[in-house]
Amino acid sequence: MGRYDILERMIECGIVAVIRTDSPEDLLDVTKALYDGGVISLEITMTVPLALEYLPKVKKALGKEAIVGMGTVLDPETARMAILAGADFIVSPVLKKEIINLCHRYDKIAVPGAYTPTEILTAWEEGADVVKLFPADTLGPKYIRAIHGPMPYIRISPTGGVSLENVGEFIKAGACFVGVGGNLVDKKVIAEKKFEILTARAKNYIEEIKRARF
Repeated sequence: MGRYDILERMIECGIVAVIRTDSPEDLLDVTKALYDGGVISLEITMTVPLALEYLPKVKKALGKEAIVGMGTVLDPETARMAILAGADFIVSPVLKKEIINLCHRYDKIAVPGAYTPTEILTAWEEGADVVKLFPADTLGPKYIRAIHGPMPYIRISPTGGVSLENVGEFIKAGACFVGVGGNLVDKKVIAEKKFEILTARAKNYIEEIKRARF
């Protein structure tokens, strides 16, 4: 499946779970719980110990319908290692043209980070498939609507500060999908091994996104 087909499925889902765990052993349980709740797009961050080693294990455990990417990627070398490990998409908190070029060389989705209107437009012109608005909590949904005034064609994904209470507003403001970390992937819940709570939360996010779209 090419990157455009995968991107279409990510947009349809409406949410990417941003996963930061202290132990790589938790990744399989966490990703399965989220996937069972309907969140098919899963971003394993490079801050997770042994992230590159566990990414292919997650993909194998969940099956071909899951979309698994690597986040917190800061250079093209790491992007290449992640892609060779099986990453479907690469997310970075910053804008680096080299990462975008590397992703497209392998027909993978590139989601660089940007903040200002100039950075957002630059990321898009450099070939970003989606621009990650980060950190979104300091800007809010209205910022996306404002950006889309002069630049309605740019696909924007807010990350940072997206919660169950405001996810619908971000979608209504024009986000193609949202990135949700700690508000969904709660470290306390993971430590207590209450993975069923993650599944329930995932379902709640999916429902809120559906409501916002219709």
